[in-house]
Amino acid sequence: MSTDMRDVYADTLISMARNDSRICVLEADLMNATGTKGFKTAFPERFFDVGVAEADMVGIAAGLASEGKIPFAATFGTFASRRVFDQFFLSANYAQVPVKLVGTDPGITAQLNGGTHMPFEDTGMMRLVPHLTVVEPSDIVSLRELLKQAAEHPGSAYIRLHRKGSQQFYADNETFTLGKAKVLRDGTDVTLIASGFVMVPAALKAAEDLADQGISAAVIDMHTVKPLDIETVIEYARKTKALVTCENHQVIGGLGGAVAEALACSIPTVMECIGVHEQFGQVGDLDYLAGAYRLRSGDIAEKARRAISRKKELCS
Repeated sequence: MSTDMRDVYADTLISMARNDSRICVLEADLMNATGTKGFKTAFPERFFDVGVAEADMVGIAAGLASEGKIPFAATFGTFASRRVFDQFFLSANYAQVPVKLVGTDPGITAQLNGGTHMPFEDTGMMRLVPHLTVVEPSDIVSLRELLKQAAEHPGSAYIRLHRKGSQQFYADNETFTLGKAKVLRDGTDVTLIASGFVMVPAALKAAEDLADQGISAAVIDMHTVKPLDIETVIEYARKTKALVTCENHQVIGGLGGAVAEALACSIPTVMECIGVHEQFGQVGDLDYLAGAYRLRSGDIAEKARRAISRKKELCS
C-alpha cells in the first residue's frame, strides 16, 4: 500500500499512462522528491527531467501540450507559482493548451524547507489566471480521482500536492467532479468550508468537538478552489447563516477570498477565515507550524463559535 501522497500521485500517473499514450511527466531535478522515478522506469520516452530550470519545464510542457500530449509538470509550490507564473500564464493558459502544473509542499507542509519554500500565495496567484482550474486534494482517494479528472479536463490546471504522509476518509469508490464540492458532514448551525490535506481533517475534528458542545457544524471539502462551487456555498449560507473557511494559505486571495466574493455578490453572510494572515513562512514541523499559524481544529472551533455569536447578534 502507498505510504505517501506522492506515491499515489506517481502510481496514478503510471496507471493513466498505460491506457493513454498522451500522458507524460516533467520534473525540474526533483524526481525523488516528487516520487516519479517509477514513471521514468515504466515510460522513459515520456519522462523529461529538465534540471533546475522550472521556467523551461513549463515552456517544454506547453510545447508538448500543443502537440497533443497531456503533460504533468511538478516542482515545489513556490517554484510552480512565483518562479514560473509568467511562463505558465502565457505559454499554457493564454495559448490555451492543457498543461497540468503540480505545486508540491503547499503552505506549512514545506516544513523544514522553511519560509523560502513555503507557498502561502500560490492559490491566490493561480486564481487570477483566466479559465485556469485550481485543485487541492485532501486524501489519497480524492488525489487519485482528481488527477484523472484533471487529465480529462481540456484546459490547464494547477494542483496543490501534499507529498509526505497519507490519509483516507473517502471510500475507495467515491467519485469526484472538478468544480463540485463534497459535503462530508451536514449541519445546521455553522458551515466549515475547507480545502486540502491539512485543513479538511482539522475541520472534521473541529465539527466533532463542536458536536460535543451541542453545535451542529457542516463540513465541506472544497477541493476545487476555482471554479468555486458557488451553488453549494450559497446553499449552506442559507442553511446555516454562518461560515468558516479553512485553508493552508493566505486568507487574501485564496479560498477565503473566493467564498467571500461569492457571498458578497449573492447572499451576504456572517463569515470567519482560518488561514495565514500577513505572514511569511518559517522552519518547523507540521504540528508546530499548524499551531504557529493557528490552523488547528481548536482554532477552527473557536472561529465557528464566533461566527455563530455574530449571527445571533445580527438576528437579535
